Amino acid sequence: MMYAIMGFLIILAIAFLVFMWKSIPMWRWYQLLPTFVILCLTITFLFPTARALKSRQAWHEIKEELEDRATEAERENFALKYGDRSDPEAPIGVRELSAKVSKIGVETGRLWRNLRVLNVQNQVITLGPPAKAAVDPGLVDPDAEAAAPAPAVPLVPEGLVVFGFAESTRPGSTNLLPVFYVGEFSVEQTSPTQVTLRPIYDLEPDQIQRINDRDPSWSLYELLPLDGHAPFIAEESEPDNDNIFGRVDDALVKSVLGNDIDDETLQKYLRDGGRSVEGDPPNTRWVKIQFLKTHPFDVDSTLPQGAVDGSFFDSSGRAQDSRLQTDNEKGLVTFRKDDEITIIEAEAKKLIDQEIARLVDTYYVRPLNDYRFEMKRMRLRFNQSLTRTKELEFEKGVLDDSLKATKSMLTTNQKIKLNLEQDFGQLELEGKAIKDYLSSVESGVKETRDELRRLYRQNQMLEQELRQLHGLQRTIPAPAPPAQKPQDFAQVN
Repeated sequence: MMYAIMGFLIILAIAFLVFMWKSIPMWRWYQLLPTFVILCLTITFLFPTARALKSRQAWHEIKEELEDRATEAERENFALKYGDRSDPEAPIGVRELSAKVSKIGVETGRLWRNLRVLNVQNQVITLGPPAKAAVDPGLVDPDAEAAAPAPAVPLVPEGLVVFGFAESTRPGSTNLLPVFYVGEFSVEQTSPTQVTLRPIYDLEPDQIQRINDRDPSWSLYELLPLDGHAPFIAEESEPDNDNIFGRVDDALVKSVLGNDIDDETLQKYLRDGGRSVEGDPPNTRWVKIQFLKTHPFDVDSTLPQGAVDGSFFDSSGRAQDSRLQTDNEKGLVTFRKDDEITIIEAEAKKLIDQEIARLVDTYYVRPLNDYRFEMKRMRLRFNQSLTRTKELEFEKGVLDDSLKATKSMLTTNQKIKLNLEQDFGQLELEGKAIKDYLSSVESGVKETRDELRRLYRQNQMLEQELRQLHGLQRTIPAPAPPAQKPQDFAQVN
């Protein structure tokens, strides 16, 4: 194409010169000279003009590309800020994520991360600020004015009660994350460069061991972290009919809870949000219901107050904090026909019995832990266990003494038993001899009694005969039988 244009321009120039040659008889020199100069200038500036047009075309393409990129960047920026509303599977925007992070920050309180352990002495820990990252000198603007030094503020406010966690890296990550609860501490001394902590309660043996091991990094929390369902859900997992929170990340749960946790507790985390099975406790059974007709709920308390004045909700579950209440004056939230919600089983049964809603499915929802009370309860149980251990040790000592006395008594009784067994054998022999002697004596006594009876009868017969022989004329009463029995007679004699 370029050569064709060049050929066309050469032919055009030759034709122009021919026309000028033909015009010499009719034109003057001052007409021919400017025309020739114009031709030369036109041919001379034709090439820079083409070059400029080519450069302009290139810059115009760059401009259009940059405009397209700017439009795409604006669209991406909008999607990053507010999310892609055209794609329901797209992640949430920075604004919504920032709101969630701010909410978590408000609920968590102040946090100090990556504090270095400087000294540990008698369970008194001294921590320092995190090490500053090295700055590349090439990135520093030498002409930039030095910023005014920030005012010196304490690293952690003095007198504050904080909760300490030892930090470590997780597999596949370079960030330091809390992995072990060290205890509850009070800030005794603080400065911009260090803070001194003293435990409020007696520490457990494993916590003392962890402190003595001197973990390189700690994190301090003003409030204990909140328990939740979302932290254990796999990334990009969405709620469905089988899991109301999404798919639980089994590997994450096992890595976070460690290998020392019992299987029953582990299953609570792995089953969170899944379908319920028979035997689940009532407080873990949540029911998805579908409304059969429009039904309003009274969700606002009649005594509005702030969270610092009491609780966020009253005893019936209605919102007391004005920030959580609805905009309408009646404080009602209305569910329409075919709307679906998931609530605890006891409340769902009331709506089902009233034929306001129907049962869709039943799910297992892990009860969340309130670590503020859970730690106190565990500490109380630990102290009770220590007290009970001392009592059991005392009782064990008493039982040991009793066992020793019992063993000594058993040994003595065993000897007495052997002697008694020997005596019993001798007594049996003697008893047998006595029985034999008694039998022989009884036999003699019986023979003697028989002989006495015979003699007694014989004496009576002789007395009768003597009376007859002497001819007694008078009536002599017959002798009365003896008053005593033969055996009594034998005893008398």
